[in-house]
Amino acid sequence: MPKRKYKIAVIQLNLNDVAENNLKKCISWVKDAANKGAEVILLPELYSSHYFCQSEDVDNFALAEPLYSTSFIAFSALAKELGVVIIVPFFEKRMAGIYHNSAYIIDTDGTEAGLYRKMHIPDDPHFYEKFYFTPGDLGFQAIETKKGKIGTLICWDQWYPEAARITALKGAEVLFYPTAIGWHPKEKEQYGENQYGAWMNVMKGHAVANGVFVAAANRIGLEKYIEGTEGIQFWGASFIAGPQGEILAQASHDQEEILIAEVDLDLQENVRQNWPFFRDRRIDAFGDITKRAID
Repeated sequence: MPKRKYKIAVIQLNLNDVAENNLKKCISWVKDAANKGAEVILLPELYSSHYFCQSEDVDNFALAEPLYSTSFIAFSALAKELGVVIIVPFFEKRMAGIYHNSAYIIDTDGTEAGLYRKMHIPDDPHFYEKFYFTPGDLGFQAIETKKGKIGTLICWDQWYPEAARITALKGAEVLFYPTAIGWHPKEKEQYGENQYGAWMNVMKGHAVANGVFVAAANRIGLEKYIEGTEGIQFWGASFIAGPQGEILAQASHDQEEILIAEVDLDLQENVRQNWPFFRDRRIDAFGDITKRAID
């Protein structure tokens, strides 16, 4: 029988380093999380490098890796060694000219439980992801692992209730969001609090609307590598929320941390019985949601 309770972990890190060093760092932190009792462990978006999407530069494609190469080999062995599930977000080279912002879901025996490719791709100042990433083509998924049935979405996917809804309807107990989001330093004083608040509130809303646990792993630190720019100050504040939007664990804005919380499926079922949002959905009236605009 599936476990009714299991522990999940979010790892918040500064990843402004080369791939080899970031890999060693993440392996160390995953081991630490497992030693603290975590059974499903989430790393931040694009774990292996600095956030290179601050510019449009073809040289950055060299940071990508083919499927089942460096990241998969390392974390597959680690997952099997520790007996944990690891969500590994990475820059995927599918073929020359086609790249994805992806995540492996690696099961406790080291096998691939699933692969997710980021569906929503942003294009904002210093978040020029459309230059690098082809939109995902694997859809929204709830993935069976030996610890639980989980869904992985990535960063910009955070803002879309449709993505959370479909993933939850497919049976995901937890929505995991590997993330790389921060402030433009010039904007932080004026807009920073509202930007961060909106980010957190929309995901708490997904937890409430779908009766699921939500876990978001962000990076920290100022990443300033382009001459003449102020870079991006990643705001951290990773968190885990329960199915009523309650905060179970919250990280700081500027420290490397591990957050651990318990997923309680009996609690989830109780919340859904008392707030039966799935029961009362008017699916007969939602046809217009597939339109770009209702003119």
